[in-house]
Amino acid sequence: MLTKLLRHATPLALLLGAPNALAQGTAQTPAASDADPALWVVKDKDTTIYLFGTVHILKPGLSWFDEAVKKAFDASGELVTEIGGTPDPAKAQQLIMKYGFNPSGPTLTEKLPEDKRAAFAKAVADLGLPQAAIDRFDPWLAGVQMTMLSLVRLGYNPQSGVEQALDTAAKAANKPVSGLESVEEQFSFFDSLSEDAQIKFLVETIDKLPEAGPALDKMVAEWGAGDADGLAAIMNEGFKASPEVSKKLLSDRNARWAEWIDTRLDKPGVVFVAVGAGHLAGPESVQAYLAKRKIKSKRVKY
Repeated sequence: MLTKLLRHATPLALLLGAPNALAQGTAQTPAASDADPALWVVKDKDTTIYLFGTVHILKPGLSWFDEAVKKAFDASGELVTEIGGTPDPAKAQQLIMKYGFNPSGPTLTEKLPEDKRAAFAKAVADLGLPQAAIDRFDPWLAGVQMTMLSLVRLGYNPQSGVEQALDTAAKAANKPVSGLESVEEQFSFFDSLSEDAQIKFLVETIDKLPEAGPALDKMVAEWGAGDADGLAAIMNEGFKASPEVSKKLLSDRNARWAEWIDTRLDKPGVVFVAVGAGHLAGPESVQAYLAKRKIKSKRVKY
């Protein structure tokens, strides 16, 4: 399930791990390297909607906001992302308490299988997280926090993510920014997973935390090469083992977003839609749901 987190970790989820993680990051900024991520377009006679797959957390120095991507963004009258602009930290903290914090009852350590408790305690200590506080997190939140902190220590930075750059550019150009979902909805998606699914997710996070960096490195490489099929192959890994996660975090949302696009085509204009790259790859992609609605999406060549 580690790859599922890397696929579907939202800007909201990244916000959870960003503040403390950034203070601990020590990696040097690398020289700029070129990336050409995949871009699609949906059109009718008076509406154009670009579909761009993002990576929410990147290492600094990757050059992707240029060529066809920049041209499409500049031509658009509005930006639409998963949750719109950067979430307000104070509001996010309130939602953490509502959807990710368990102030009473069994601790997270007690919920874990006995043979995973020592490894959990060691991973938490190695990341510099307070055990007492983490023990009151829901399993999904602990897994997200641990993974994000681990990635930041390897040089990844939420402030270098695609959404951050697009949001900054939209504000500079006075483009309106809106979201397909609300901040609270995204918290609720994780919170609505069964406790069994959450515990399995946390256990896999503990077991595979050393693999988080290499796994995201591979995903970013496929994304930067514009290899949608390669990216889909990585992202489809393990789906059969966790249909609950797949349905709630991927297919249900993609179906709703395809419906949003269908409705938006009734209004003239040019829109730049940017969502996690995992939503635009594979058999359950947004494009697949658009096709079911007889709406064609075309890959932009560049």
